[in-house]
Amino acid sequence: MHKSDFTRRRYFPGTHGNSFDKVLRIMDLIESVPAPIFAALLLSLALLPCVPPFSRPLSSSFLLWLFFLGDWALLAALPRARKSFGPAKPPTLMLAALRLFPAVFPLPLALAAQIAGTALVVYAFWIEPQRLTVTRQSLRSPKLKLARPLRLLHLGDLHMERITERDRKMVALTRELAPDVILFSGDFLNLSCLRDPKAWEAARTILRELSAPLGVFAVTGSPAVDLDDVVPQLLDGLANLRWLRDEKITLQYQGQLIDLVGLSCTHKPFVDGPRLLTLLGQAQAQGLPPQTFTILLYHSPDLAPEAAEAGIDLQLSGHTHGGQVRLPLFGAFFAGSLYGKRFESGRRQVGPTTLYVTRGLGLEGKGAPRVRFLCPPEIILWEIGGP
Repeated sequence: MHKSDFTRRRYFPGTHGNSFDKVLRIMDLIESVPAPIFAALLLSLALLPCVPPFSRPLSSSFLLWLFFLGDWALLAALPRARKSFGPAKPPTLMLAALRLFPAVFPLPLALAAQIAGTALVVYAFWIEPQRLTVTRQSLRSPKLKLARPLRLLHLGDLHMERITERDRKMVALTRELAPDVILFSGDFLNLSCLRDPKAWEAARTILRELSAPLGVFAVTGSPAVDLDDVVPQLLDGLANLRWLRDEKITLQYQGQLIDLVGLSCTHKPFVDGPRLLTLLGQAQAQGLPPQTFTILLYHSPDLAPEAAEAGIDLQLSGHTHGGQVRLPLFGAFFAGSLYGKRFESGRRQVGPTTLYVTRGLGLEGKGAPRVRFLCPPEIILWEIGGP
């Protein structure tokens, strides 16, 4: 795969000032609109199908407004049900815009479409974000001679707001799957809760429950999420978890050595690539592949071309959330990657490097919709062995 040059790029995913960050700020403004004014705004949108050239009956616009208000009520109830904890007005406004398209259909068809829309809202906001799945992957390497494959559990993008059913299920699954090692690829807290003590304690409660014979290891995620002054306090006293801060360590499993590189993410491959080579040592700086099976734990998939050049065997990343909303065949509407949809989620082969981009556990923060559609949260269980 061709490695792109991003040195002239001004804004990067996961940092302040990028286009997604600007959208989130607009959503914050929408959430600040007083409820009566917001209800009136929804009514004005519902009246649009009444004007030429559509000229739908006024009664149909009133019915459409009720569907808008129903979405608002469903989203506002999510925190009370402890499903998710985001603001209701920005996603309600987005859903209202989507509902306008079928509103111009003949009444029976329009009504059916609006009812289907409500069913989709219930599923995508209430059900799928909690439908945690286990993805199983296997990898064979001639560098390893193992009687039993290494069982590695990859977690990513916790984005803790408050503990939910999904988080409790994740803890239960980690115990049930009994991995040899657990790796977390960053983003501990939700953007809405970066300095929220209750979110900190919720995250610590969940992280404290993780354990594996070879250890639990984590790297930080996006600079805008895992703040330099917050993460040390968040992880302080968690003796079961080791935070890798630009470190290479060696795991021993069945007499075999496996190198684990934990690299902090700036989202700038031209910055992090040289740091990776420094950690790997002189041989990789000269372009020689490592003799020991090597895993890179790094938040973003965008370092994969550099990892391939360095001879990394397996890169475990997250950040994109798989887009959270996907369409059949097309995939994600948006992927927070410098390489676009190429690294949106799942397994990819980049030269000698196997890359896996997890859909993650949690959801985007601030005014972003707490939604998943055809993109359920996941944890990944790897079985890594010899040829």
